[in-house]
Amino acid sequence: MALTRSLACGDGRVPSARAERMARAVFGALGGVVEIGAVRAAGTWLLPDVSVGAFLEPRQGDVRRLLEGVRVVARFSGEVMAIADELGYFADHDVPAASLLLWSEGITGVPEPPERLEEPELVRRMCRIGADLQLTRLLQALVTAALAAGTEPGEGAAGIVEILRVACGLAEPGRAGVTSADPGRAGVTPADVHRIWRVAHLPAILHPASDAPEWGKAGYRAYDAELERLL
Repeated sequence: MALTRSLACGDGRVPSARAERMARAVFGALGGVVEIGAVRAAGTWLLPDVSVGAFLEPRQGDVRRLLEGVRVVARFSGEVMAIADELGYFADHDVPAASLLLWSEGITGVPEPPERLEEPELVRRMCRIGADLQLTRLLQALVTAALAAGTEPGEGAAGIVEILRVACGLAEPGRAGVTSADPGRAGVTPADVHRIWRVAHLPAILHPASDAPEWGKAGYRAYDAELERLL
């Protein structure tokens, strides 16, 4: 996304339409994190056993910290924050195989017949891939929103790290930060997300041919350096 200085309002907030697009990017990634976490928490890899409501009920404190962190870092207004409720990811709902296919970007492919997407091994694989993808997209969305709002890296990076810590815990409940010889069972950490983000998103932004303005490139570099220092 190319950024321009005209993004920010005089009060440091981003104009409503642009802020809403940025918020949807943040909350969409968090929606993937929540659904994947609910599937993993069920423990059976059988989608009929998944309850997003049961998953979130004991984690309301984490959700509140997560959303408050987003509000502060991105300087979203109350109206923009309400998009989280509008999207419905933090309310009880079903998690179909099609959602996991979406969060994992179809990397597993669509088997024949498509109903095989509900097989436990495919569900497990889509969750592993989807967690990496959505946590990385969450970081990109947060840094972009923070830069657009004028949140300095020294202030915003610490908030983003805390958001990532909570999000990693939701994406892989009970395993965040755990190491294992099996990479499919190892917990994903904020440091992992940062490294994936740096190679997946920054090259296109910082390439000499990128249309991102120099101040935007400098901002991404500053956030990368501060995140590395903190993590």
